[in-house]
Amino acid sequence: MSNFIVSARKYRPQRFQDVVGQGHVAGTLKNALASGHVAHAFLFTGPRGVGKTTCARILAKILNCENRTAEYEACNECSSCKSFNDSASFNIIELDAASNNSVEHIRALTEQVRFQPQQGKYKVFIIDEVHMLSNQAFNAFLKTLEEPPPYAIFILATTEKHKIIPTILSRCQIFDFRRITVADMVLQLQDICQKEGIEAEGDALHIIAQKADGAMRDALSIFDRITSGAGKKITYDAVIENLNVLDYDYFFQITDALLAEDSAALMNHFDEILRKGFDPEVFVLGLAEHLRNVLVCKDKATLGLLEVGESLRERYRTQAAITPASFLLTALNLCNDCDINFKMARHKRLHVEIALLKMCHIGRAIKGAELEKKNPDLTVTANFSAPTQNGNGNSPNGNGNYSMPNASGKLAESGSPHPSSIQSPTPTMGGNAQPLSSDLLADISQGLRQGRMKAEAIPMRLDAFDQLVEEEENHRAGLESRLSLENVRTEWHTYAALLNSNLSRMALTKAELRLEGKILNVLVGTTIDQNNVKAEVPRMLETLRRRLHDTALKIEVVLDDKKLAEQAQAARVVRPMSTKEKLDKMKEANPLVDDLIKKFDLKLND
Repeated sequence: MSNFIVSARKYRPQRFQDVVGQGHVAGTLKNALASGHVAHAFLFTGPRGVGKTTCARILAKILNCENRTAEYEACNECSSCKSFNDSASFNIIELDAASNNSVEHIRALTEQVRFQPQQGKYKVFIIDEVHMLSNQAFNAFLKTLEEPPPYAIFILATTEKHKIIPTILSRCQIFDFRRITVADMVLQLQDICQKEGIEAEGDALHIIAQKADGAMRDALSIFDRITSGAGKKITYDAVIENLNVLDYDYFFQITDALLAEDSAALMNHFDEILRKGFDPEVFVLGLAEHLRNVLVCKDKATLGLLEVGESLRERYRTQAAITPASFLLTALNLCNDCDINFKMARHKRLHVEIALLKMCHIGRAIKGAELEKKNPDLTVTANFSAPTQNGNGNSPNGNGNYSMPNASGKLAESGSPHPSSIQSPTPTMGGNAQPLSSDLLADISQGLRQGRMKAEAIPMRLDAFDQLVEEEENHRAGLESRLSLENVRTEWHTYAALLNSNLSRMALTKAELRLEGKILNVLVGTTIDQNNVKAEVPRMLETLRRRLHDTALKIEVVLDDKKLAEQAQAARVVRPMSTKEKLDKMKEANPLVDDLIKKFDLKLND
């Protein structure tokens, strides 16, 4: 059998100065040793693989070392250090709380605390995964932890501090271990490669460090896996193939296709990624990370946030120089929306492709906005669609129509106008400007005042725009009220037909409308329908007031007791008749049945 030792054990730090990324913990413990202010209980908490147990062992070793160095490290030469290195020290006891979590195990531990150390000054108890102890075990441990003998020191380690009861936390000095940065892990891996005589590319080590997610132990495990297949030379291609990681080249090519608005190349690249077996969600997350990296390269102040090798760093700088920040922000927003809604999408591939095509047309929207800024006298030349409830996207369509924010703050597609928009003649700006609908102007005006829309999202001059809104409001104030039950029903069902939610649409459709003066009573039959209708009342009321030219209209949702009783009666299940009841019914229908029963002495079967 091979004597191979995994790197995580072979290169486990033996001194505080060798611990990666935890200088704040090592420095504090060294100062405590120098001043003689060593606590009797410590709690080391943090993510997995960052050195909690390692630091606990180093501290235990130093406490019993007979000849500490000037830097307060263990000498590794005295009898105590040698016994510790050979795992033969009786003064250091390690307990795994995951498998020893009962009251009996804690009682056995407290019995060991009673005996003084055979060699050295201290008896150190290291309890790993301490959060796995039961509440009864924690309570049994409290007294010993608070007032141990002067020679006993407890070091608790956990990844989930929130699961430890407060009475335990209050008795310990708590040290929070940090995730290890990619740069620190790369330096450690380079040092190990030098000791092992392995040639490794810098980008390959960066991929390993990123995949480890802040855990040095995970990085070393991945490193061993790569060296098993790649041998003495670790290349970038070998790492991404072994770890099933998407190559950076794909994201650079896709970003180039987005900037060039080449939808055909974009779709082909995405298809190639899928054919190689990568999940669409992994691609979306990778693309978002790539766009984020390009964005941080736009400014020298944020360049340090880029955790990649030097060769890739130069490629990011090059692409960042030709990529507008506005494009990156919009594309990141689309990636985020795609990721949020990915699990709800039934057609995963189509869901991602739609997001990619939207990104492909970002440039046209940006150019249109820039053109309007350069020509302040040039006003809106495209037809705007009114806000809809289920709009999304922020890019112009093939006809050059732009999208406008809706009531929820999102952007509505401009291809299909809202049924309530009226293309009535309104004041326009410029010789080629198209008339804006009165409903649209009102929606935009209210959106601006309520802060749901930003002025820069509207490609027209704000001073002229405010003038249009004021004229339209004056025009609306002079209109005659159209409030009638027939008109209310028409607008009510038009609004309901546009809703995405089936429950809300059915609730509004089934509701009975009664108009009493300026109050619209909405009668519903169930509490569920009542809640669904109430959720739509604010937007519905705003729409009805605008469409019917009556701002005094109010809506009240009423639970109709009669409807409720009718539905309960209809839903009531009829109890089946028993055998005796059936026989009685037969006797009522035909009296000869009773004579027949007596003649043949018939009896019912229960």
